[in-house]
Amino acid sequence: MRRRRRGSAIPTAWVPAGRPRLPDVTTPPIARPPLAGCAVHARQESTPMSPSYPARRAAPCCAALASTFLLACAPAHAGEPLVPQTKPEQLDTVTVLGTRPIRTVDDLSNARRKANERTGGTAVVDGESYRDRRAGTLVDALGFAPGVFVQPRFGADEARVSIRGSGLQRTFHGRGLVVLQDGTPINLADGSFDMQAIEPLAARYITVYRGANALEYGAATLGGAIDFVSPTGYDAPMFTARAEGGAFDFRRAQLAAAGVSGRADGYATLTGTSQDGYREHAVQETYRFFGNAGFRFNDTLDGRLYFTKVDTRSALPGNLTFAEFERDPTRAAPANIAMDQRRDFVLERLAGRLAWAPNADDQVALSLSIADKRLHHPIFQVLEQESRDVGVDLRWRHASEWGGHAATLIAGVRTTNGSLHDERFVNVFGNPGAPTNVFDQHARESVAYLEQQVALDARWTVSLGAQGLHAVRRSDDKLITNGRDESFEKTYSGVSPKLGVRAALGEHAQVFANVSRSLEPPSFGELTGGPGVTQVDMQEATTVEVGTRLQHAQGWLDVALYHARVDDELLALNDANGNPLGTTNADRTVHQGIELGGAWDWTSQWRTSLQYLFNDFRFDGDAVYGDNALAGVPHQQLRAEVRWSPVARFHVVPGLEWNDATWIDHANTLRAKGATVWNLRVGGELGARWTWFADLRNVFDKRWIASTNVVANAGGIDGRHVLPGDGRGLYAGVELRL
Repeated sequence: MRRRRRGSAIPTAWVPAGRPRLPDVTTPPIARPPLAGCAVHARQESTPMSPSYPARRAAPCCAALASTFLLACAPAHAGEPLVPQTKPEQLDTVTVLGTRPIRTVDDLSNARRKANERTGGTAVVDGESYRDRRAGTLVDALGFAPGVFVQPRFGADEARVSIRGSGLQRTFHGRGLVVLQDGTPINLADGSFDMQAIEPLAARYITVYRGANALEYGAATLGGAIDFVSPTGYDAPMFTARAEGGAFDFRRAQLAAAGVSGRADGYATLTGTSQDGYREHAVQETYRFFGNAGFRFNDTLDGRLYFTKVDTRSALPGNLTFAEFERDPTRAAPANIAMDQRRDFVLERLAGRLAWAPNADDQVALSLSIADKRLHHPIFQVLEQESRDVGVDLRWRHASEWGGHAATLIAGVRTTNGSLHDERFVNVFGNPGAPTNVFDQHARESVAYLEQQVALDARWTVSLGAQGLHAVRRSDDKLITNGRDESFEKTYSGVSPKLGVRAALGEHAQVFANVSRSLEPPSFGELTGGPGVTQVDMQEATTVEVGTRLQHAQGWLDVALYHARVDDELLALNDANGNPLGTTNADRTVHQGIELGGAWDWTSQWRTSLQYLFNDFRFDGDAVYGDNALAGVPHQQLRAEVRWSPVARFHVVPGLEWNDATWIDHANTLRAKGATVWNLRVGGELGARWTWFADLRNVFDKRWIASTNVVANAGGIDGRHVLPGDGRGLYAGVELRL
């Protein structure tokens, strides 16, 4: 079978020997690179996986046959009567073959269409949009996605990722989001996740469903869901080689291959990243392999297997005081060096999906996954953990009509079971000393969800849904210390309803509104992550959201306003020296803000892209903190860039990141000042197969604070709270595609 290049639409057709092949009719790929950021951009590519593709391909052939028939039957001269043919000509059979959609994964255009059908905030990030720069952190991939707060801790993989204040104070080992790879969660059974498990260069696109808009993924957390979707053999280049390098001994490389053979296709990528880091004791080295293989069993059934292996090793430089930051932001915290604090783990994950479409209106997908993880984590003590998580997900999507109105039903169930063996030791210069505790932990999370969306007319659409949740957290204390058995078992359950509405405003715009409930059981990080066990309750919230989407040939704009009233918010606190105190439940808190993102082509040469967040997170009449602001994230954040392409093969992109001041403590006695960081990027094409870039970060070598610790009350006294952002660094890279 002939190999198809990305962006092309080449049909496969069989014609009898001796007869000429009918001419191909294709839609050429868009030559201009995709809009930075993503997302709800209106251009729809013509791809072989589009559902209408076979019909489009068959049209020229049918037209040609029809024309031949009419010419044969037409009179030779005007006015002459028709003369019946006594011996009609017998034509040879012509068989036209098209390419039906892949059942196991949506192509980019279908992903955008589904995101635009939601009655709330969504985004789709094209994986091509960030390949023209250093792609070393999640900021490079998600920095322009509306509503996503993402900030690396040490200039590399370990990042803070939050939507609407989810997992607000987690600067590591995130929670509050369902993170998926190819539609299957990579979260552990207790809800926590590691962003080091994701490779942005191995994503064809990334979908972001904020808040209850992620119900289709079985997610009912405050933040929602992020899905990293891999390329397949059908939409990836046959071969890709990429190399990056630059400041702080940063090196990064990728090799990827893809192919199609008959009913089977496959894609595989291997990446390696290493750097000494901007700060002392910040050496990092990560290797990731991602691969998938698909097979079309028949016209209605597809299968796909996924395999992931991640080996990551990261030294942790720790937090600085303000005084240390002003003197030398590149230094590490002395205790982090003395204890050789680091986070190293190996993850292996195998997943499979079967997708069955018995007719045009139904699709059923069954997913299975199993993941093994081994963690070595010297911090204030040494953690040695081994975990295994097994998940099953069954999802049904059904299109129908209700009283003549188009309707879509989404229903599913998912359950994940996880076991964790957790051993803890005294930290002796980074090595395990005397044991301090041993836990055998088990987590199970089961959800069932249902959502019905009905088009009331050509303009209005209403959506009604709900999710049921049942979660179990059990911990068996295998090493009794201080005469106290810290074993426990807790269950959490509840229902999260959602009601939403969407209205079309002409061809290019729509408005939406929804109200929803969210539930979030604590992970083991909240229950046993501190010096003792804290049996906290589940976090609950009610969120109201309104917004608008504009989609045009020149660009897109996405704006949403939300207000969430949170009960029993999970607040993981440290003392003034950065030592964990465990987690508590706040009484009532409020999360509200503005999410804005967009990109616009002013001319064929000029494009503007931006992302803006307004974060107003605060206590609501708390007995201790009153109406104080919650610590942990800046009040405002802005990312913006302008792209100038004087010729098709060259571009210049100046950009900035601005962060407002950030409270460090809930008592609001100490905060980190904001900063503006400027960046400059140039790049282009070298022939048809090579691309290159040069990326200068922090052009003016600004000393800035990327993130902070979060404490209850700092008393206005300087302490180890500051995580410096990277200084000026120049990076360059090249990429070859065949």
